[in-house]
Amino acid sequence: MLIEEGKFYFIKDEFFDLFKEYKLMQNKEAGNKRPCYFCFNDPKNKKIIWFVPISSKVEKYKTIYENKKKTKKKVYNFVFGKVLGKEKVFLIQNIFPTTKEYIESKYQNKEQDVEITEVLKNDIIETSINIIKLTEKGIHIPFYNIIEMKSILLK
Repeated sequence: MLIEEGKFYFIKDEFFDLFKEYKLMQNKEAGNKRPCYFCFNDPKNKKIIWFVPISSKVEKYKTIYENKKKTKKKVYNFVFGKVLGKEKVFLIQNIFPTTKEYIESKYQNKEQDVEITEVLKNDIIETSINIIKLTEKGIHIPFYNIIEMKSILLK
């Protein structure tokens, strides 16, 4: 399967089994798979693909965003934008790395790839890369050790 940067995918349960102690967001069943994840390639290692979950709980995360903004100049936890015409939140704080073998399928709507604007795509990738760089420097914004996860995946 060709993995396209800036598209949305579902992750296999085996990935979550491998990293169960990290308490990642889990796949949910009920007729629908979710969450789906926005992906982009690691700028340093082409084997690694970064995944950012999206959520429809926009008001919840806007409240958290506004509270964080009162105490910080820049809030890296979230990016807000439209997906399929509806406001969504990209949970940068829940970013994680994976590899091709753990990707289940592409998220499509009516057999068409789900698209977002180039501006939104670039904002998500730029914010995510900043989070990764901060984590590499010891400033942990994600909820789990993404550098350790990356290392495990590359072994």
